[in-house]
Amino acid sequence: MPNRTTDSLFQLVKSLKKAEKRNFKLYITRNSGSNDMKIIRLFDALDKMKVYDESVLLQRHKDIMKQQLSNLKAHLYREILSSLRLIKDDNIDMQLHEQMDHARILFNKGLYHQSLRILDKMKEQARQYNQFTYLQQVLFFEKKIESLFITRSMQDRASHLVQESNEAAAQLAEVNTLSNLALQLYSWYIEYGHARNKEDQASVQVFLENHLPARAGARTGFYERLYLYQCYCWTAFIRLDFLQYYRYTQKWVDLFAEQSKMIEAETAHYVKGMHNLMGAHFDLGNAEKLEQTIAQFETFEQSPLIQESDNSRILGFIYLHVAKINLYFIKGMFTEGLTIVPTIEAKLEAYELYLDRHRVLIFYYKIACLYFGSGNNEKAIDYLNKIINWKVDLRSDLQCYARLLHLIVHYELGNFQLLEYLTKSVYRFMLKLKSLSLVEEKIFGFLRRALRSSASSQQLQTAFEELLQQLKPLEHNRFETRAFIYLDIISWLESKIQKRPVQEVIQEKYQRRKERK
Repeated sequence: MPNRTTDSLFQLVKSLKKAEKRNFKLYITRNSGSNDMKIIRLFDALDKMKVYDESVLLQRHKDIMKQQLSNLKAHLYREILSSLRLIKDDNIDMQLHEQMDHARILFNKGLYHQSLRILDKMKEQARQYNQFTYLQQVLFFEKKIESLFITRSMQDRASHLVQESNEAAAQLAEVNTLSNLALQLYSWYIEYGHARNKEDQASVQVFLENHLPARAGARTGFYERLYLYQCYCWTAFIRLDFLQYYRYTQKWVDLFAEQSKMIEAETAHYVKGMHNLMGAHFDLGNAEKLEQTIAQFETFEQSPLIQESDNSRILGFIYLHVAKINLYFIKGMFTEGLTIVPTIEAKLEAYELYLDRHRVLIFYYKIACLYFGSGNNEKAIDYLNKIINWKVDLRSDLQCYARLLHLIVHYELGNFQLLEYLTKSVYRFMLKLKSLSLVEEKIFGFLRRALRSSASSQQLQTAFEELLQQLKPLEHNRFETRAFIYLDIISWLESKIQKRPVQEVIQEKYQRRKERK
C-alpha cells in the first residue's frame, strides 16, 4: 500500500462530491471579493492532482508564491467547511448546534423570551435523541439568562433548572465513565488482539470489574446501555468467550431496534453493532445466521442513510465485505470468494485516504487466506508480504499469524532453504511478543522436524498424522482457540493426510454440520 497523503486540505478537496464542489464555487463567488479568486485556482489545482506534491503545485501555478501558500491553504480550508455547513444536513448534532446559534443571536439582541422558547424546543429534541451534552449546554444557557434577567417565564424556575441540571450531569457522568471503559477495552484489542494466555484473560476481566460503575446494569438510558453492552462485548471478544460476545452484540443491535430513531442519530454505532453481530456468528460457526444478517445489513447498506454519508458508506463497505469473506471461509468456498477480491481492491484504492491501517491489514490477511485456501500460494504470499513488510504498531496477533501462514505457504511451495531461515526468524518474533501458544509450539516443532529430515513422503505422512493427533484435543480449549481462529490448521493437516484440496475438506465439514441440524 502506498504512503497515504497527509495534507489535510488535499484530503478535504478529494472527499468532495460534484454537487459539493459546485456549491463551493457558487458560495465563494457570491461571498468573496476578487482577492479570493486565487483560492479558486488553488482549489482547481488540488482537485486535478492525484497525489499531493507541493513542488509540482508551485511549478505549475507561478502566481502562487511559496511564502503565501500556507495562508492560502488555511483560508481555502475554512471556506470549504463554511460552504459545506450551508448544505442542509439532517444530522441531529448539526440541527441542535444550529438552534443553539439562533438562541445565542436572539440573546445578544436582547430577545430573551424568544431565546428561551428555542431552548425549550432544543431540550425536548435533545431528550428525544438522548443528546445529553447538548441538553447540558441548553440548561447552562437557560441558567445564565435567568441569573441575569427577570424573565418570569415560569414559577419555581430556579429549583426546576437546578433539578434538571443535576439529573443531566449525573446521566452524562455515567455515560462518560462507561464510554471511557469501552474505549479502553477496544484499544487493548486493537493493540494486542485476542488474549494470549490466562494472564491476559484474567487481567482484562479484572480491569472490567474494577472500572464498572456501581449498579451499571440497572441503568435504562440509551447511551448507558449502549456503552455497557460494548464493555461486555469487547471483554468477551478479547477473552475468546464467543457465546457471551454474541449475546452482547445482539443486545447492542436490539437496543437500536427498540429506539429506531437512534439509528439515524448514531448510524456509525449501529453499523458497528451489526459488524460485531456478523463477526459473532462467524466465530460461532453459524453460517445460516451469518447469511441472514449479511442479507439484512446489505439492504441497510444500500439505504440513503448510508449512501449519502461518506463515513457510513465506507464503514458499510468494510463490514459487509469482511462478513462476506467470513461466510466463504465457513463454507469452504475459497475459489468463489476470490470473485469479490477485485471489488475489494478497487475500493481500497478509492478509499485510501480514509481507511485506517487496521482495516487494511485485516483485508490483506483475509485475502491471503482466500488465495491459500484456493491453492494459489504465490498470490497468498504477495498479500502476506504486504502485512509483514508494512511496519505498523498494532494488531501484533495479526502480524504473528501472517508470519505463521507465510511459513506454511512456503512449505507448500517447497521453498525449504528459505523456510529454515524464516522458521527461526518467526519463532523469535513470536517469542519476543509473548505470543507463542501450545498449538504454535507444536507447529514450529513439526516444521523443524520436516526440514531437518528431508523426509520421505511416508515420513511426512506420519508427521502430519502425529501433529493432527496432538492438535485435535486442543481445538476446543479456550486458551488455544486463538490459533484456530486465524488459521484452520486442522483442516490443512487433514487435507495433507487425505491428499485433497483444503477447501474440499472444509466444504465437506460444512455439509456434515448442515445435515446434523
